[in-house]
Amino acid sequence: MDLGIEGRTALVMAASKGIGRGIAGALAREGARVAISSRSKELLREAATEIEGEVQVFTADTGDLDRMRELPLRVAEALGPIDILVANTGGPPPGGALDNSLDEWEEAFRSLVLAPRVLLEAVVPGMRERGWGRIVNVSSTSIREPIPFLTLSNANRLAALGLLETLADEVSGDGITVNTVATGMFATERLTDPEGSLAGAEEAAKQRVPAKRLGATEEYGDLVAFLCSERAAYLTGTVIPLDGGLLRSV
Repeated sequence: MDLGIEGRTALVMAASKGIGRGIAGALAREGARVAISSRSKELLREAATEIEGEVQVFTADTGDLDRMRELPLRVAEALGPIDILVANTGGPPPGGALDNSLDEWEEAFRSLVLAPRVLLEAVVPGMRERGWGRIVNVSSTSIREPIPFLTLSNANRLAALGLLETLADEVSGDGITVNTVATGMFATERLTDPEGSLAGAEEAAKQRVPAKRLGATEEYGDLVAFLCSERAAYLTGTVIPLDGGLLRSV
């Protein structure tokens, strides 16, 4: 199936490993020009060598809003105006409802809400002028069912969703789609134990996930590639669970 994104420019945040890397790989295989970004230049370079296709690296920390403002310009200079934005941010520290400090709350809000807001302000006007754009938000099942002891993620990911759902309504007539993926349990570094093993997470998935396994980052990338395609032009303002059936809510 031709997804119609060959030659499009994509910016994928937090793409040096895990889900972001899986997304970048899928977009590159479809012929997109992919900018991958994260804090670690070393990990970005390693990822770029393993992804087939046109890939360039851009170091950036989502906590640095000044860098977020200039990042789309740097990408456009190197690869062309951004047609596809994948907003992907690592999870903030765990904690119960009143456990985290106000500094941690501010840092989580800056990373999960303000960083995407700044990136959107930079890329949406150009998408509107060209009459085409795809925005995908990598989120969590916590936006449907709050996860215990992940208060910062629960609260701030809902705030980001409110922003993106509002934007989806405003730009749907301009050829721009805005969708969110509610992420379940995936085989990434975040689920490894202190020894770097996924064995515990895999056993937990057998008990908790109807599919009886962890998701693969390649599967995640395939879904996002479709959401960014010409074929998905009528799909916008949605939250799509990708969780092996983990969410039970109707």
